[in-house]
Amino acid sequence: MQHLIDEYHRLATRRQFLRHAGAGIGASAVASLLPGAPVPGARRVEVPHHRPRAKRVIFLFMAGAPSQLDLFDYKPNLAEQFQKPLPKSISMGQRVTAMTRGRQQIVAPSMFGFERRGEGGVYWSELLPHLGAVADEICVIKSLNTNAINHDPAKTFLCTGHEIPGKASMGAWLSYGLGSMNRDLPDFVVLTSAFWTGGKRNVQGLYSRLWSSGFLPSRHQGVAFQVAGDPVLFLSNPSGVDAEVRRRMLDALGELNRKHREEIGDPEIDTTIAQQEMAFRMQASVPELTDLSTEPAEILEMYGPEVHKQGSFARNCVLARRMIERDVRFVQLFHRGWDHHSILPKQLPGQAYDIDQPSAALILDLKQRGLLDDTLIVFAGEFGRTVYCQGRLKRDDYGRDHHPRCFSGWVAGGGVRGGIEYGRTDDFSYNIVENPVAVRDLHATLLHQLGIDHERLVFPFQGLDQRLTGVESARVVHDILS
Repeated sequence: MQHLIDEYHRLATRRQFLRHAGAGIGASAVASLLPGAPVPGARRVEVPHHRPRAKRVIFLFMAGAPSQLDLFDYKPNLAEQFQKPLPKSISMGQRVTAMTRGRQQIVAPSMFGFERRGEGGVYWSELLPHLGAVADEICVIKSLNTNAINHDPAKTFLCTGHEIPGKASMGAWLSYGLGSMNRDLPDFVVLTSAFWTGGKRNVQGLYSRLWSSGFLPSRHQGVAFQVAGDPVLFLSNPSGVDAEVRRRMLDALGELNRKHREEIGDPEIDTTIAQQEMAFRMQASVPELTDLSTEPAEILEMYGPEVHKQGSFARNCVLARRMIERDVRFVQLFHRGWDHHSILPKQLPGQAYDIDQPSAALILDLKQRGLLDDTLIVFAGEFGRTVYCQGRLKRDDYGRDHHPRCFSGWVAGGGVRGGIEYGRTDDFSYNIVENPVAVRDLHATLLHQLGIDHERLVFPFQGLDQRLTGVESARVVHDILS
């Protein structure tokens, strides 16, 4: 390897120096104009801004938007409204999707039963018995609301704080603002549940921009683990290359990269060096992390029978807990298949089965290890579903359209009060009548629990101090905090 380095140094003539210097000046001049270009010398704020209650986050993203009416937001009087038009005093001419525009809005009550659970007496759907059993650990927010009415911008908004692609995601912001707590794993890991064809429909794609670093240095982007093969792409060495050879290669490449950094001053080269070193360490840490053979049988049993399926939501919940134990800062689990425009009663029970026992087990598992107190668990989709029907309407057969005006999610751990519900919707779960929580408010509250003032965690880009919560107002929801 040394001869390659010597040759590189020999070729660094005066002419090359002048050419590189000119290019470097030009690059510096246009850096701030290029989308995604790093900003040299971008200032960092001092964090935490206040004493944090949480250190880590697990975000359970239900892509496709679960129906709050069938899972969380109990409306017993709706049974009397079956097949009646949604009152205009409720719909108030609000925007609807192209799938509903021009059609009559007929009420479809939920066919599923609800029961008060825990000491707090919060209503939980019969489809979520395991989560109901840990109701006293959970704060159910029934007044979430968002801007977008279609899936892609709504998912982008929930993940990045903006509907327009290209912004930094939540996990990237935390990595940038708080730094790493471990040496051998990424700060931000993404786990996507494998998709089996068991009756699921309307499954949208997921895009890497949902866990992108956007304008932040690329070392803060999420690392997506794979369902099959190497957990991380190209983790294994090629045939004929062992760890010793890989180490010598990285040492030589690192020296070349550092020389290049000195010449052109591009901070992304530092990111490249750091990520190459991280990848080398991950060759040992990731296989150990993803090997569940050391997990006690009683722990795996807690997460349910699907835990033994590679890429299942249950298995990903176990992996998330193992990552939290190893101080990964932000773990995001994506579970798809919640877009139920028709035959919801047939589709929803399977979706609920996928996530119910594993999510409850994750709460219990973290609690028994003393990790729930400083780990936030968040469960949400991109928006809610309408009270009016799409498709065929029977007591036991209906579908629901997109509804950004109100939806439900829940938060547990990390200094959040359990056994409560927050916010209230009208009798049709159509409008919020008490304590609205916008997506930006949710982001501000999560950052607050991690010791961050959302208005002070900024990154200068394209002439604006960028924030996860954007330029519009956002509030910390103190009422749900202990």
